Amino acid sequence: MDWWLSSIDPSRAHMVDFAISWHARMMVIAWGVLAPLTVFSARYFKVLPWQDWPRELDSQAWWKAHWMGNGFVVLCTVFGLGLILGSADGGSLHGQLGYAMLVLLFVQVTLGVFRGTKGGPTALSPDGSPRGDHYDMTPWRIMFEWVHKLTGYALLALGIWVILLGLWLANAPRWMWLLLGLFWAGLALGALALQRRGWAIDTYQAIWGPSEKHPGNQRKPIGLGIRRPVEREPGE
Repeated sequence: MDWWLSSIDPSRAHMVDFAISWHARMMVIAWGVLAPLTVFSARYFKVLPWQDWPRELDSQAWWKAHWMGNGFVVLCTVFGLGLILGSADGGSLHGQLGYAMLVLLFVQVTLGVFRGTKGGPTALSPDGSPRGDHYDMTPWRIMFEWVHKLTGYALLALGIWVILLGLWLANAPRWMWLLLGLFWAGLALGALALQRRGWAIDTYQAIWGPSEKHPGNQRKPIGLGIRRPVEREPGE
């Protein structure tokens, strides 16, 4: 027990003040826990195991988990940043990568706000048209999906790196390293298992089904390892 409670580097003391300790807590909660979970849910739970897809379409569970979880990520990040502004060394690798994450986070939030309209048969415009950026897979929507996904995965990788650097700078006790490592390993193994089972389902088909009458089904899904359970609906 003493070994697990002791710092990772015995030659240094584990001493952090109030602001830095709460900065660390906020960032670990945001980028070590919430952000990976929101990406995990968005990738693998667009169609739920008990959902009678494609008779039951457009489950909102993943969407709510994704935007609510990322809302808390933004709040924790802003709060954590405010705690150390003017007192932390922004010139360190930890600080530089942290500020790079802030830039990418700003890109994500901006893109999310201006991602375009949804459209589709369940979101008709006042004139009865199903037109929408997502339903029609307009060039803007295609750009949004590629940038949003790539930036999201980049933020995940950077987040883990920055947290590890922060743990080292704070000379965190060994149990913190172990706990985070087990959590990330569990998510990675879960992602591998669900990927092999084909749970990374195309957002478009999850929302509107596999029919070729929907314009987005006439192009390839966006993202590495994303699949479409049905390429053509029976009778088409």
